[in-house]
Amino acid sequence: MKGLGEHVLLELFDCDAEILNSKEKVGYILRRAADVAQAHVVGDFFHEFSPHGISGILVISESHFSIHTWPEYNYAAVDLFSCGDSLNMKGAVDYLKEGLKSKKTTILEIKRGVLDLPPEEITHKPKAITKVRRLEEAGKV
Repeated sequence: MKGLGEHVLLELFDCDAEILNSKEKVGYILRRAADVAQAHVVGDFFHEFSPHGISGILVISESHFSIHTWPEYNYAAVDLFSCGDSLNMKGAVDYLKEGLKSKKTTILEIKRGVLDLPPEEITHKPKAITKVRRLEEAGKV
């Protein structure tokens, strides 16, 4: 079954509360997870709540990565959404588990945009973007 996207819902329990309450650390870890996944970050926003907690999002050309933390419960909820299947989602998940020092995780993977079309007719934006970038770099656009 081929769809337009892959959505990974990651719950991280028993994490390091100090990390979960640092906008800089959470931002670094989510950006590094995107690097590990080989995603192309086009923008980001992180917010620090008072008295604790961080929410952040990376807009990637393939879709988005987001995180919400509850340091008081040593818990983080992460969404990794990618158009297509070109990203290393397992690598990103493993990096997030390690970076947030999670001792327990649950993962739910969902295919998004499963269309009633033959698989060869379903294409994804990242390939088109990559092709445009190659043309630009070659001076053909």
